[in-house]
Amino acid sequence: MPRSRRSPGAVLRPPSPRRGWVWWLPLIAVAVDLIAEVAVRGREPVSFMLIAVPPLAAATRGPRGTALSTVVCLGLQMWMAASRPGHFAEQHHVAVYSATLVIGIASVALSWQRERTRRHLVRAHSVAEAMQRVLLRPMPGRLGPVRAAAYYEAGEGGTLVGGDLYDVCETPFGVRAIIGDVRGKGLDAVQTVAAVLGSFRVSAHEWRSLSSLAERLELSIARNSPGGDDGDPELFVTALVLEFPPEGGEVRIVDRGHPSPIVVGPLGARRLVTAPGLPLGLGALSPDGDDTTVHPLGPGEVLVVHTDGVSEARDAKGVFYPVLERLGERFGGEPSPDPEAVVSFVRSDTERWSAQSDNDDQAVLALTLTGAAPRQRPRLG
Repeated sequence: MPRSRRSPGAVLRPPSPRRGWVWWLPLIAVAVDLIAEVAVRGREPVSFMLIAVPPLAAATRGPRGTALSTVVCLGLQMWMAASRPGHFAEQHHVAVYSATLVIGIASVALSWQRERTRRHLVRAHSVAEAMQRVLLRPMPGRLGPVRAAAYYEAGEGGTLVGGDLYDVCETPFGVRAIIGDVRGKGLDAVQTVAAVLGSFRVSAHEWRSLSSLAERLELSIARNSPGGDDGDPELFVTALVLEFPPEGGEVRIVDRGHPSPIVVGPLGARRLVTAPGLPLGLGALSPDGDDTTVHPLGPGEVLVVHTDGVSEARDAKGVFYPVLERLGERFGGEPSPDPEAVVSFVRSDTERWSAQSDNDDQAVLALTLTGAAPRQRPRLG
C-alpha cells in the first residue's frame, strides 16, 4: 500500500482508538452464547464458551473493562447452571467457573501490560514528534524575495525522522537553503541530520562564500557525527547548498554529490549543470576550491530540489520515477507555477508511480523568486 504523506512540520498525534470488529468480539461471544442457551433450552451446557470472553476483552479494553467482562461471564455461567436443577455445584461447572476466573485474572494482567506499553509508545511518539519539529521546522511560505514549499516523508514505517534533511533561512547574504541525504539509516543518520542542520542554521549567517559554508558543514560532521566502534566509518551526506542573493535574478549552487536541481516554468523543465564535488564527510579526499555555480533564474521559474528517494521510486516494471519529464509535462510552459502546487504534484505523483511502499526517505523543496528584496549589509565571517 502507498505510504501516507504529510506536510513538513505537521503535528502528528497518535490515532484515537477505533471500535473495529475486534472491539465487538467479546459482546458477540456473549450474545452467541445466550442465543445458544435459549436454542438448546438448557439441555446442553453452553456456558463454557464464555471462557473466551476475558482474553478477547483484554485485546481492546483496559484492566477495569476486562475485569468487568470476567465478572459478567462468571455471573452468566452461574445463572445458566442454576437454571438446571443440580448443576450449579456440579464438578464440571465448578471447573468452568475456576477456569474462567483464572483466565480472567491473567487477561486483566495482560490488559494492564498492553495499556502500559501503549502509554510508553504514546510518550515515545511525542518525543519523536518534538524531534521532528526541531530538526525539520515548518516551512515558511515566504522568506524575503523567495517563496518556498516542501514536504518530507521518512522511509521506515512508523518513524517521523529519517536521514533526509532540508532547511531555508534568510541571511545577510540572501536566502540560503540546503537539502541533503545522509548515507544510512537509524540513530546515526538522525544524529548526523541534527549536526548538519544545526551547523547550517548558524553558519549560513556568518560565511559569505557558499564554499566556505559547505566546508563548515563538513567540519560539523567530523565533530558531531557518531564515532568510535559504534559509529559508521563510511558516513557521508550528499547535499545541495543554495543561495538566492538579495539583488535577485539568479541562484548560486554548491553541489556535494546530490541530484542536481530542476527549473520548471515558462520555458519548460530543465536540469541545471553543477560542479559536483565529494559528499560532505568526504571532503578531505579532494582539494579545496570554489565549486560554486551560478545560474539565472527568470520570473515565474521554480527551482525544485529533491533527494534520491523521489528519483529512485520504482513502478511495477522497476522503472525509476522520471522527475524531470513528469515536472515538464505538468508545469512546463506555465507562466508562474506555484511552489506548493509543484510540491503537492511530486508528492502525489510519486505515490501513484510507486508500485509498493518504499523504504527510502523522500524530501522535495520548491523555491521561486517573487522580486528583489532590499540589499542588506553582510557581516563578514
